[in-house]
Amino acid sequence: MVLAHNLSSRTGSDAASRQCSLIREALIRDGLYKAALHGDTTDAAGAGPATTRWRIAPSPFLLSSDDLTFFRSLGNRLLAFYRALNRLYQDSVRGAQPSWVASYLDQGKPESLIALSQMKRFRDLLPGVIRPDVIPTEDGMIITELDSVPGGIGLTGALAKAYGQWSMVDGQWEKQNAESPSSSHQPSPTRREPLGRTISHQPFELIGGADGMVEGFAAMLRHLLDGRSGCIAIIVSDEANDYRPEMTWLAARLRERGIEAWCVEPREIRFTEESLLLSGEAGDRPIALVYRFFELFDLKNVPKSELVMYSAKKDRTIVTPPFKPALEEKLSFALLHHPILSPFWKRELGEETFALLSGLMPRTWILDPRPLPPSAIIPDLRIAGGAVGDWQDLTRASQKDRRYVVKPSGFSELAWGSRGVSVGHDLPQSEWAAALQTALASFPTTPYILQEFHKGRQFELSFYDERTDDVVPMAGRARLSPYYFITDHHAELAGILATVCPLDKKVLHGMRDAIMIPCAVQPVKREA
Repeated sequence: MVLAHNLSSRTGSDAASRQCSLIREALIRDGLYKAALHGDTTDAAGAGPATTRWRIAPSPFLLSSDDLTFFRSLGNRLLAFYRALNRLYQDSVRGAQPSWVASYLDQGKPESLIALSQMKRFRDLLPGVIRPDVIPTEDGMIITELDSVPGGIGLTGALAKAYGQWSMVDGQWEKQNAESPSSSHQPSPTRREPLGRTISHQPFELIGGADGMVEGFAAMLRHLLDGRSGCIAIIVSDEANDYRPEMTWLAARLRERGIEAWCVEPREIRFTEESLLLSGEAGDRPIALVYRFFELFDLKNVPKSELVMYSAKKDRTIVTPPFKPALEEKLSFALLHHPILSPFWKRELGEETFALLSGLMPRTWILDPRPLPPSAIIPDLRIAGGAVGDWQDLTRASQKDRRYVVKPSGFSELAWGSRGVSVGHDLPQSEWAAALQTALASFPTTPYILQEFHKGRQFELSFYDERTDDVVPMAGRARLSPYYFITDHHAELAGILATVCPLDKKVLHGMRDAIMIPCAVQPVKREA
């Protein structure tokens, strides 16, 4: 019996390893994964060093049906939050809400960009993509950030395609039917069991399906174009060059669907008084829409960015996400929790959505170094149970009392990719105090925020270890990144990327040691 059990485990492990190999090969062909070649920076597909590596799991990250219901409803609530934030900013500019709101959101921005963002033409424009970073904790879900210029769209699409094209049939991995691209028969443990450790024949469904990310992005673009003629330029800056392979992959999938989209460098576009142009084999094509895959803090380093802005200003080219830096600040969480603004949020969001988002978004404070009057306190911030009226009190907090994160709010090269993040209880006292002092000193040009730290719950997964050619277990904490695409005032969930980092990592983000997989839901079994 022991021999039979071991043989069964080895068979399951071999099948899971084979599945990982097939997924890896698909990703290498797509130019998104760097093969393990000693001393070489290119993979078998000829992709350059911009490609990345991560740990490949044999099956998706499984969510419950309740989780899926939560994520499907979350998108429209976040869209309502963006809509309310946009109105709050505009009301603050014209004096209908406290002036300090716009002052915080405009802090450190060039006047030319602020003026452009406040143009009447752009008043109602919102991002076409919303991606929150969601941490599953023992007490529920927590949203640590919102991103409207997110990476991972093409990567999540390629992962969904790779995982969605294989199914388990009689112990062997076989190609999926074209008629059923979004389901597969693979390892199907429950959410709390290790993924990829056993093989079963229970189906699961990829959230969004194998083509959900591409179809969602395409639907968003078609909605924005609204019949305009011309091509789509996905402009990727040098700063964001690591994401170029996935956006190139995405553009190719869009062209397969009849959408003339190209991933380009800023210097590849040309400007005329009539329109922006993109040169191709068939000659110059007017650019009807620019998908802006560069951060606004980097505008001065993006060639021809001022021409793109001028073309948008003259309504000759649509640009998404819009040039509205006020919508790209992490300090918006602090505004949601500010007691003076509660009436506004409740009116704009409704009591239910306000209560839900207030629970999902951690309490956050803007690290403003200006002194408070002696009788004032920082709302809801406490150390050892006592109120706080001076940020310097926080520099002396014990390790137990500094379970907070300090990070730039936005408009900085340190505000993306988990850069510039300091975790209070993970630092020695002196380094924590220095991080706070740096943040306070940076306020005039780059405001920082203080945010509650929430520890993610632990998951047991498995990944393919290329060194041993075997699937091995790994314990980690997960960041779930759902992608919502906006069409006709509705946020549609197109897919969810799970990034599972080893337990010793406090900041969860894409890395070589992380498992990165699409999310799926296992259908609830119905009684006959």
